[in-house]
Amino acid sequence: MAISREIIDDEDIDPTFVDAIVKAGADRIRTCIQCGTCSSVCPSGRRTAFRTRELIRKALLGLKEEVLSSPDLWLCATCLTCLERCPRQIRVTEAIIIMRNMAVAEGYMLPQHRKASEKLIRTGHAVPLDDANREMRRELGLSEIPPTTHASEEALKQVQEIFRRTHFIELVRKTEEHE
Repeated sequence: MAISREIIDDEDIDPTFVDAIVKAGADRIRTCIQCGTCSSVCPSGRRTAFRTRELIRKALLGLKEEVLSSPDLWLCATCLTCLERCPRQIRVTEAIIIMRNMAVAEGYMLPQHRKASEKLIRTGHAVPLDDANREMRRELGLSEIPPTTHASEEALKQVQEIFRRTHFIELVRKTEEHE
C-alpha cells in the first residue's frame, strides 16, 4: 500500500482550535499518542470510513475547517468504547461532541440532522407520529395520540419557546448556508 503525502498549508492551521476543544472540556486530548486503539474498537468505523484517530490527529494539528466541515464528524455513535479502551483515558467521545457543537455553531450540520431538527422545532418530536405508530398504539389499547406535544398545542408552544430562547431555531437555520 502506497503512503499518500498530504501537504498542509499554513493557512489551513488554526492554532487556537485545540485550545478551544480543551477549554470546552476535552482536557486530555493533547495526551493522544495516536496509537489507533480508538479506531480499532470503534463500531462505527467497522461499517463506515470513520477513523477516530484521524479525526483527533486533524484536531491536534489545528485543521479546524477540515474537521468541522467533515461528514465524518457525525459518524461517531457516541458508544464510549474508545474511552473504555484508550490507554491515555482521553474522553474521545466528549471531544467529538464538542467539535460537533463547534461545527453547528459555525453553520455545519448534516442535512439529515437539520431535517430532524426542523421536525423537532415544528412538532416537538424528531420523529413525528405516523399512521403505523397510531395503529400500534390503538392495538395496545393506548390513545391514538400520545399525551405529548402531539396532543397539546400549549406544550408545543412551550417547547418552541425553549427553542427560541436557546437560539436553537437560528442555529439550525444557520446550517442551511453550508448545504
